[in-house]
Amino acid sequence: MAFINDHFLKLQAGYLFPEIARRVNVFAKEHPDEASRLIRCGIGDVTEPLPMAAIEAMHKAVDDLASRETFHGYGPEQGYEWLRSAIAEKAFKPLGVAVDKDEIFVSDGAKCDTGNILDIFGGNNRIAVPDPVYPVYVDTNVMAGNTGNSRPDGSYEGLIYLPCTAENNFVPELPQERVDLVYLCFPNNPTGAVATKDELAKWVGYARANDAILLFDAAYEAFVREPGIPHSIFEIPGARDCAIEFRSFSKQGGFTGVRCGYIVIPNQLMGRDSQGKPVPVQNLWRRRHCTKFNGASYIVQRGAEALFSADGIRQTNGLIDHYLCNAEMLCNAFSKVGLRVWGGRNAPYVWVECPPGLGSWEMFDKMLHDINVVITPGAGFGSKGEGYFRVSAFNSRDNVEEVCRRVQKLFA
Repeated sequence: MAFINDHFLKLQAGYLFPEIARRVNVFAKEHPDEASRLIRCGIGDVTEPLPMAAIEAMHKAVDDLASRETFHGYGPEQGYEWLRSAIAEKAFKPLGVAVDKDEIFVSDGAKCDTGNILDIFGGNNRIAVPDPVYPVYVDTNVMAGNTGNSRPDGSYEGLIYLPCTAENNFVPELPQERVDLVYLCFPNNPTGAVATKDELAKWVGYARANDAILLFDAAYEAFVREPGIPHSIFEIPGARDCAIEFRSFSKQGGFTGVRCGYIVIPNQLMGRDSQGKPVPVQNLWRRRHCTKFNGASYIVQRGAEALFSADGIRQTNGLIDHYLCNAEMLCNAFSKVGLRVWGGRNAPYVWVECPPGLGSWEMFDKMLHDINVVITPGAGFGSKGEGYFRVSAFNSRDNVEEVCRRVQKLFA
């Protein structure tokens, strides 16, 4: 008999975004005349072409594989030195942050890294997650056996939830109890909230005082345009002693379908073994990474490297400007009809409070059936997300303008 991992049976019916896709597909089959009008503002998938600098670099990389002299087979599991050096010099040095290239591990995306990082941590950690939260943080902990069963509100026994509400501007407050691992995401998915240096400094202080590790998801850092808002947890003094940072090219360079990201683990970051002795976390991740991963492809890494060229930086800035303009338009549209709105300024997501009397999934159905617009119900991100919905700014300008017109009509 082949026994399965029973922890998977604790998971809710389906991961949020496949469930949204299922409901949309049912609607499209039942209303074929309206299917062509659907505008998808749910999943955070990019829509615009890749920066030309990346396209040209990947074309050249394909040509490299056509010649024995320039051919590349297996690459270094940690990533090619030229990409890791570009990341250290162009992504962190301008922030005044010193990151060594050997502290960078290139992967096929931040989503995988935020889940896979649990491989190197024990099952006896007290783990804190924001609420609402990117579902991967919770679901991968369920799969790893770090939780108990689910509760009626969708939360799980064994996790410490950090409420993110309008009252605290959707930035979680420090827990009243000691925890070992804390997930933080800024700019935030799903709320679009950002944290100030002072707010992040409190978390770094807490982590150092409690010998905890911050798992900091900075996948959307490229959208920060407001001066004084940190792009990296390592801008905070002391963070190198207590934090791991996850980054992605998915939104910075439109690589959602290309797949490339990276994780930064400082040399001095320590965990504890079962006897309480310090162990370098980086060594464990390197062992895990080299054992379970053969490295991102040469072609993809050349494309990622090109994003740090002068042309690449200019083009990615233009791409981000496009999505931020979309976000501003969406914020204005929902505000004009009297709904409370957050996010959308330094992030590609707009977080909207549902009209009185409507829950998150009810609002999802209303938007889908009445104006054929797909959004993400806030309840899918946690119990504190109930009563809100997320709108993605990743779309064409024509689509966003049409969504704004439909929203005005819906609430006229």
